[in-house]
Amino acid sequence: MTLGITGGTSLFGTKLLKGAQEKVVETIYGSVYLLVTDAYVFISRHGKETNIPPHRINYKANISAFQALGVTNIIGCTSVGSLKRDITPQSVVVPHDYINLCNVPTFYDDELTHITPDLDEGLRTAIINAAKELNIKLVAKGVYFQTSGPRLETRAEINFMKNYADIVGMCMASEATLATELGLRYANISTVDNYAHGIIAAETLDYKQIVADASKSKDNLEKVLLKLI
Repeated sequence: MTLGITGGTSLFGTKLLKGAQEKVVETIYGSVYLLVTDAYVFISRHGKETNIPPHRINYKANISAFQALGVTNIIGCTSVGSLKRDITPQSVVVPHDYINLCNVPTFYDDELTHITPDLDEGLRTAIINAAKELNIKLVAKGVYFQTSGPRLETRAEINFMKNYADIVGMCMASEATLATELGLRYANISTVDNYAHGIIAAETLDYKQIVADASKSKDNLEKVLLKLI
């Protein structure tokens, strides 16, 4: 069974893609650039040139492209900020739930349909078991709070979020919701690359530093993905 993988900051420059074949899939929502092997299909959510900001990612096209290629199991890899002091940078979190209160994408623009969003427990268990077999420490539960981006969050926003969630990012909930609408299984691996704005009082966030810090978690993320593949 071919695995679908979406990646962003946490997989910039990953060695997993060596030998993969480039492909463009046309969907009714737009064209999608992806990389394909016999074992997996990879979509860089920020595009071939990794320059698409989070609020302009064509999530509907990306998830539709997976469906068009017969992919039913999707692992989303995301870079996040920690909302809890005890979830330290370089931690790996496998969320069990998420909060997405605005700008929620949907395939149901023209019909009255409601779905119950979810993260697939079978895929979550597979990720957790793979990490355990590799002796990679991870946080096996957590709530992901999605913001719109591209800006980072204010201290006041983070102070609010930390009461309800464990990590914050800009992409995962959109993918999870759309995958559920199409009947696809979706789970997530989040690498914690920094504390969110204000969790550590004196820390000032910078995107270039976040990208640099993401590379520190890449090795463990790649090991888990290789195990799953």
